[in-house]
Amino acid sequence: MIDPATLVTYVAIVLGFVFIPGPATLLTIARATSSGTRVGIATGAGIAAGDVIHTFMAIVGISAIIAASALMFSIIKYVGAAYLVYLGIRAILERAPADIVIRTLPISAGTAFRQAVLTEILNPKTALFFLAFLPQFVHPENGMVMLQLTILGLIFVLLGLVSTVVFALAAGGLGSFLRRNPLVLKWQGKVVGGIYCALGIRLALQDR
Repeated sequence: MIDPATLVTYVAIVLGFVFIPGPATLLTIARATSSGTRVGIATGAGIAAGDVIHTFMAIVGISAIIAASALMFSIIKYVGAAYLVYLGIRAILERAPADIVIRTLPISAGTAFRQAVLTEILNPKTALFFLAFLPQFVHPENGMVMLQLTILGLIFVLLGLVSTVVFALAAGGLGSFLRRNPLVLKWQGKVVGGIYCALGIRLALQDR
């Protein structure tokens, strides 16, 4: 079992990491602001689900294959970047409804969840992060290495989910006010789309 000192250190580092605004935070805020708190929380849940898959990949060694293969890394990176840019362009081109009062939310929670899962899975940097970060806190003398990796991965996922929920609640409340402004309604899709495109370009340009 992981010793208490290592666990406390790990939790402190992860808390600092997940509450520093990054791609996951920006995606959650963008969805919550444009589509409401429920959709923002669904986005956070989708990101968490993607991180669960990355944890499993790190445990069984699939991430190591991605890390060793430049071709595999590039394929996953560019597919993920293209998907983000696609979501961004679609949001930019989507026209705001004329009737603000009776309009429906631009995206459902289920769709937001699925998109977030795919976005997170297709980010090879996340896979490499889990592969490089988790083993730093694993000590063979403390028991089964696989069990320790599982515990550390799930803690990361849970703390990450907490942070995205917090950001979703804050952004969702602000978004409900902003969406009553016709000018904001007209431009919010373009802003959200711009965030997605920027994240996609950032992913495409980053090195291994």
